Amino acid sequence: MAVGLVATLTACGGGSTDTPGGRDISSGSHHVNLIAYATPKPGFDKIIPAFRDTDAGSDIGFSQSYGASGDQSRKVARRVPADVVNFSVEPDITRLVKAGVVDEDWKTQHPNNSTPFGSVVALVVRQGNPKNIRDWDDLLKPGVEVITPNPGSSGSAKWNLLAPFAAKSNGGVDEKAGLAYVSDLVRDHIRVNPKSGREATTTFEQGQGDVLISYENEAIMLQRKNGTAPASQRVDYVIPPQTFKIENPVAVVNTSDDKASAEKFVEFLFTDEGQRIWAQQGFRPVTPSVIAATRSLFPGTIDKLWTISALGKVLGKGTAAENSDTGKAGKDLTGWKAVDAELFGTKGAISKIYDAGGKA
Repeated sequence: MAVGLVATLTACGGGSTDTPGGRDISSGSHHVNLIAYATPKPGFDKIIPAFRDTDAGSDIGFSQSYGASGDQSRKVARRVPADVVNFSVEPDITRLVKAGVVDEDWKTQHPNNSTPFGSVVALVVRQGNPKNIRDWDDLLKPGVEVITPNPGSSGSAKWNLLAPFAAKSNGGVDEKAGLAYVSDLVRDHIRVNPKSGREATTTFEQGQGDVLISYENEAIMLQRKNGTAPASQRVDYVIPPQTFKIENPVAVVNTSDDKASAEKFVEFLFTDEGQRIWAQQGFRPVTPSVIAATRSLFPGTIDKLWTISALGKVLGKGTAAENSDTGKAGKDLTGWKAVDAELFGTKGAISKIYDAGGKA
């Protein structure tokens, strides 16, 4: 378990800037439109100038758009100009495959299933941890108010809910127990439903809630601002003993006007330099050598780190027959397809809990 002092996040919703850190990133005879979910903006604000300092990126300018993952995905599906997309969850890229704007084999086009960085689910609390929040059961204490975004629009909300669901259901084996926990959380402890992880953090910053379920990288970035934050806005963060591995994929849009430049940029994300920048900005790298070299940046011990692959294998068991009309006859759903169908789709169990105000 890791606990750190962190300051409140500077509010930053959707939108972009052409001069992160005072450096122009828009100039160049080539251009890349990056459409991403809100959370990794601090990482891209360092990554893009570093890429432009390389020979491959020196003549490539950038435009950026950040917002709730699901909302961003739907915009690209409607053909908003985009060259590279980075979303919180795989289904937001799957939507683009169905829309014909991302190649079906996108996961094999780059290393690590086209996932250049990730994080783990953390619990952010007020400074001094006055409610003594240490683990998932503590969120259900009487009077504890929890802030987490709406899973209908936010990919981070899905990760946030999967962490306690997996912990309480033993990785989906006891699904009823996991859903009972989520139902209690939604019914008795979640009072507001921000659209994105960034909006959820801003809500917490403004004084609402006792606990913010968030990404570890958000907490790390907040910690670095502790020295300049007012005392009333300082917070701690906790990594629960059981939490969830967050994987944030990237893809090149096949309708891009400059696929070559887009590919160069995505390739840079997986270089050692790119991976070190992700780590320095609080995101967990995926290259083994950089993971080892930056281990000290991610303190604490996680007893059990659940993954979408493991959870999907359990939740998708026995689904072959009911999905025979999808062209997958004889095969169970796996990964996000299984998890989304069982928990977050229009007929998903967690979606129904939210629709019913916490009643399972």
